Amino acid sequence: MVNGDLLNRDHVVASLAAFEPRSVELDGRRSASVVIVVMRTADGTPVFPVTKRPSKMRAHPGQFALPGGSVDPGESSEQAAVRELSEELGVDVPESNIIGRLDDYVTRSGFVIRPFVVWSGEDIGGLVPNPDEVAQVYAVTSEELDVDSRFVTIEESPNPVIQWPFRTSLIHAPTGAVIYQFREVLNGRTTRIDNLEQPVFAWR
Repeated sequence: MVNGDLLNRDHVVASLAAFEPRSVELDGRRSASVVIVVMRTADGTPVFPVTKRPSKMRAHPGQFALPGGSVDPGESSEQAAVRELSEELGVDVPESNIIGRLDDYVTRSGFVIRPFVVWSGEDIGGLVPNPDEVAQVYAVTSEELDVDSRFVTIEESPNPVIQWPFRTSLIHAPTGAVIYQFREVLNGRTTRIDNLEQPVFAWR
């Protein structure tokens, strides 16, 4: 691993280049994009933002999320990714800053989410979050990323529910699943996430 940091640019680029992401047909579902955008702190430490949604939002209030949203008509998944990044966090990057992607994830709410990894390198302290969509921004370090996820069983599904431990919280799928796979890929492991379940509260 370059310089011992999972989020080192060369390491991220090489890891994603060696990974073959899986695509899922829409089959009547809606398309969405989310973004892991690697930035830096004031001292140059690479980090990526995870947000918490406002409690007043109609969809998924108060939940942790990656920047992202629905793909608009006539828009590509890549275009949606950079647009949502700009709209939610004020990060403006061209599509050429997309350095890879992860597996599509099918949600219980009828979306196929396509996760992209974007390199920014900008100072995360300069973010301008949209208060309508972002209540709080957390800067995730390599050390916080590189932790083991938890997998719990539920009566409602044969598949395990993933819980990614982050500070004092547990983050579920889809966000937790995407971040879990990102960590696995950066550690050189081809680990799929299509069998990872969302918690029952997300089914409604």
